[in-house]
Amino acid sequence: MSLTRKILATLALIIGVTGAAAGPALADNQMPVSPHDGVVAPLDNNMP
Repeated sequence: MSLTRKILATLALIIGVTGAAAGPALADNQMPVSPHDGVVAPLDNNMP
């Protein structure tokens, strides 16, 4: 395996691990209210 392929494989691995670690953190940052014109309206929280 050439040095270029090793570097590309390492970068792909780093990007994949970073994406997997950041995914849940991004999902937890949802906005609890509507941002339109400063109107505070609760959004659906998927409760039956």
